[in-house]
Amino acid sequence: MAKHNSIYVVANFGDKKLCNTSDSGCPDDGQYNYNTAVVYDSQGKLVARYHKYNLFLGEKQFNAPNEPELVTFETPFGKFGIFICFDLLFYNPAVALVVEHNVDTILFPTAWMNLLPHLTAVEFHSAWAMGMGVNLLSSNTHNTSMRMTGSGIFSPDKIVPYFYNMKNEEGKLLISELSSHPRKSETYSPTKWNLHASMIQNYPPGSNVFNGYLFSDNYTFMELTDLQGKYTVCQNQLCCHLKFKMADKHEGEIYVLGVFDGLHVVEGEYYLQVCTLLKCQSTDIASCGESVEEASTRFESFSLSGNFSTSYVFPEVLLTQINLAPELF
Repeated sequence: MAKHNSIYVVANFGDKKLCNTSDSGCPDDGQYNYNTAVVYDSQGKLVARYHKYNLFLGEKQFNAPNEPELVTFETPFGKFGIFICFDLLFYNPAVALVVEHNVDTILFPTAWMNLLPHLTAVEFHSAWAMGMGVNLLSSNTHNTSMRMTGSGIFSPDKIVPYFYNMKNEEGKLLISELSSHPRKSETYSPTKWNLHASMIQNYPPGSNVFNGYLFSDNYTFMELTDLQGKYTVCQNQLCCHLKFKMADKHEGEIYVLGVFDGLHVVEGEYYLQVCTLLKCQSTDIASCGESVEEASTRFESFSLSGNFSTSYVFPEVLLTQINLAPELF
């Protein structure tokens, strides 16, 4: 297919490697089974193979390699890296490919289960591309019964095509023209997050502060009771600052400023720092942090910032009915 059409082709499948008893890690059946991605170039030549390192909970049929594989390959249109699904949430191999190997574009086959409010595929994948300054070509499995949908050609410096469809099993071909070297693009303007954090203006703490759970993480929330304001809410070492103005507040909708600074331990273990502006599921503040797909209140403007202790910051804006912001922000 790659050779006959003069294109690069990426495939994701299971791969087995035989082993013997001299290998102390060799499974009882005498073979390793890997979740594998391969890339063929326009001449039909195999140019990359990657074995998934960070296995999700349900992947008991696969083995993980002993060390993460940082797989890259050169093309006439930039340097590429590749990893699979759950890998995206960890330094190795995802972040390492960018900061240590200077790739321009990531190939990303995935079976991503959407999880509102922060881990819907198109939302987080677009934020990752923006935060890391690379193109991310995300190809998600389309299986609505498992909440798997949402693919896109994500770029750090332009509005890009994406597809999200939970109504049926119909897919869509996405086509876009991207910069081969996005960090060298005239339109790319990276944010220096550590410098930005040092210049943040502290706002007065609010009085409507309470705790609630979001994906089993214990957040500190503060209700926005006015149509405009400047507020700060803190947890541990992280303080989040919000300046906002609502164009009109829809009756029956509650919005909160939230902060989490701690270890996430559900469906994987990783440290998180999160600042978020959320609509609650109902007028009961106990619903804040639950899944919400639609909102009617319009914000004229808002600015959300935090004194994050990492330079890897992924800015997300998700609008009503699972739409990305129509313009760069």
